[in-house]
Amino acid sequence: MAEVAENIAAKKSEALFSKRRVRLMTDPLDDDNPVTVQVLGICSALAVTAKMEPTLVMAIAVTFVVVFANLIISLIRNLIPNRVRIIVQLAIVASLVILVDQVLRAFLFDVAKVVGVYVGLIITNCIVMGRLEAFAMGNKPYDSVLDGFGSSFGYAWVILVVAFFRELFGSGSVFGIKIMPEFIPNNGLMTNPVGAFIIIALIIWVQRARNGYTEAH
Repeated sequence: MAEVAENIAAKKSEALFSKRRVRLMTDPLDDDNPVTVQVLGICSALAVTAKMEPTLVMAIAVTFVVVFANLIISLIRNLIPNRVRIIVQLAIVASLVILVDQVLRAFLFDVAKVVGVYVGLIITNCIVMGRLEAFAMGNKPYDSVLDGFGSSFGYAWVILVVAFFRELFGSGSVFGIKIMPEFIPNNGLMTNPVGAFIIIALIIWVQRARNGYTEAH
């Protein structure tokens, strides 16, 4: 009983940004990245990364959905019957996605026309459902929010890097601003999803070589 009491006291006194909680946000940026290590969210990484602007909007939308879905599911996790948990999760994610879509249509209509289809597909993003199942269903709200930020930021930096190189070499610009000299021709491969595959593969190669990561057999 004394040991249980000590554990409870230790959990209650855990710092807001203890090492464990900092790792919730930092591990997905590198060692446990959802795109480059877990190979999740690849479809949207290919679909929306031709330009920086829609990619940034997509990154913000995914961050909003992941963080708030994690928070809501964590708050009500003890009230959700196990056999209907997936339906509840989908309902919450779908509601958040609709909210994001309506806000984009109201305030960023031109961008919404470009990314609207892909924003709707956030509900099928494996990162969103994966974090709900793997973390939010078994952890407290604050930790779940940190986990949501970590996973979504890990996703965001990868797609922003991919978009930067695709727009730079495919269109000669960054955020629509012409950067490349006129005498350097645009590379049509970068405007094609194949270009996104190549850049993601290079990111994975560099990251795993730097970290010494190898696939388990």
